[in-house]
Amino acid sequence: MRDNYQMVVIGGGPAGLGAALSARGDGLERILIVERDVELGGILNQCIHNGFGLHYFKEELTGPEYACRLIDSLEENGIDVACDTMVLAIEPTEGGQRVCLMSANEGYRFIETQALILAMGCRERTRGAIQIPGTRVAGILTAGTAQRYVNIEGYMVGKRVIILGSGDIGLIMARRLTLEGAKVLACVEIMPYSGGLSRNIVQCLNDYDIPLLLSHTITNIEGKKRVERVTVQQVNSSFVPIRRTEIDYEVDTVLLSVGLIPENELTRAAGIEIDPRTSGPVVFENNETSVAGVFACGNVLHVHDLVDYVTEESANAGKAAAAYVIDKQSMHESSKRTIAVVSDDSIGYTVPQKIRPTFIEKSIRIFFRVREPHKTPKRIILRDDDQVIASFRRPYMAPGEMEHVTISKDQIDQIENNQLSISIEA
Repeated sequence: MRDNYQMVVIGGGPAGLGAALSARGDGLERILIVERDVELGGILNQCIHNGFGLHYFKEELTGPEYACRLIDSLEENGIDVACDTMVLAIEPTEGGQRVCLMSANEGYRFIETQALILAMGCRERTRGAIQIPGTRVAGILTAGTAQRYVNIEGYMVGKRVIILGSGDIGLIMARRLTLEGAKVLACVEIMPYSGGLSRNIVQCLNDYDIPLLLSHTITNIEGKKRVERVTVQQVNSSFVPIRRTEIDYEVDTVLLSVGLIPENELTRAAGIEIDPRTSGPVVFENNETSVAGVFACGNVLHVHDLVDYVTEESANAGKAAAAYVIDKQSMHESSKRTIAVVSDDSIGYTVPQKIRPTFIEKSIRIFFRVREPHKTPKRIILRDDDQVIASFRRPYMAPGEMEHVTISKDQIDQIENNQLSISIEA
């Protein structure tokens, strides 16, 4: 490990690996990846199911296979790696950023870098975040924790299971536990629609006759040392439990799949602007944050549904970081115009949140999620005030599936004001 790098990447998952490889291909030589786990790969290491890589590698891979391909490329390119190492702080310096590291081998250590990429991923919401009433007993786990126990540690988490929430990890664990001999009684979702991909609803629930209870939630958990019984109730449009709709399930395990939160404690501490809609940094078209020379990509920016999009996004961030280091010029200082990307109530968020037309070469992709399902064909309309800049037809859209549109530089140049609005219309 050196004392000075051209670029430091925080996080060794698919986002961090993709960003480092991209920056190396664009001319950077001194790159360091810092990973708090004992090995690279991130969450992919415990995702032993297939379905990864169809967009990026053009073939179907398991999570470990996908990670292995990136790691093999990393070793071929001579990129430094510090595993089992925590980042404690990020501090600005005259030439970039100073990163404070801590590890068992190195102790406390400070690294200087000209560019920094945030790729810390996300974490799961826990029972405390959603405040389920009932006793505090064993047998209540997040779906990701259960996945690690089963797929990596080799422990079976329970025999009679109920899942709260219909996020993709929870759906995948419903199938996984069924294949291992457990009985998954139901998947309970408080919203009137699922939060996961449609293919996971079909392949993980429908194919195994596991019921999905929409507009329901768990209202009580009972047990002495371990979960023994849970109460499920239907909720109204205000998410208030409806009386006399109680259903009791005899279970020994409750899995929580109630959402993911970008891991942004370091980001906030570094004074980087956060978007309250995504809980991730506000970024420009090249993934640069509000602090010059600091970029963000992957689930630390916004929660993705496909790892292929994570890797593509991180490649964009790595390329931009390389350009920042090589050109020795802050894009914040050289940009004369910024266009804000805004949306109406039909859209939950957009990424990027700001566009600098000067730095768009050919086109830009804008990612977003709708707030509610659209089961009939709708149009995505992009406007500059009343002028329609672009229009895209979609036969179907759902909150669990991330959408994106591609806008050309010519279309961006048509925007006369400093605001681009996105809406969903019939």
